Amino acid sequence: MLFTGCAPVLDKRFMEEGAREFQLNYLVETPEAFKDHLFILGGVIVETKLTENASQIEALFVPVNSSGRLRDSQHYQGRFLALFSRSKGMLDPLIYRKGREITMAADFVEVRKGKIDEMEYAYPVFEVRQIYLWDEYPYYNSYWPGYYPYYYPYYYRSPYFYDPWMRPYPGPYWYGHPW
Repeated sequence: MLFTGCAPVLDKRFMEEGAREFQLNYLVETPEAFKDHLFILGGVIVETKLTENASQIEALFVPVNSSGRLRDSQHYQGRFLALFSRSKGMLDPLIYRKGREITMAADFVEVRKGKIDEMEYAYPVFEVRQIYLWDEYPYYNSYWPGYYPYYYPYYYRSPYFYDPWMRPYPGPYWYGHPW
């Protein structure tokens, strides 16, 4: 179990062959130099569309670490398009929806002009060899009454609990609440 936590999410061969340390603007500036090179990239899905020949994912680029996990999904470095051939299957837009995180092994194909709202944008386009969709984790608000500020000093069971101003009051409640 310990070793599975460090296992790569993509095929080991792709992880060894593919380039992980790159920036999208280099691909846009000199596309001929990188054509048909294998890249390992991650991203956050902006939109998934089904076209006649492929499933097309528009995503925000996020670099990945050596096992394929996204490094820091808060710092995006541009957008890209990923094409998943119809012959390999279909990426359902309901499953591959906005906000989901992905990691993929893909070949760089070209730079395609497009628009983000009213602005012109040059999208690096990749042909997907393998894709991994990360699990969604539910968002928990840490300020729900069962958590902060009620977890301290109520983390131990005592016949007396204290409010945030350290005034004791009796009660058999774990978090100091009657429910």
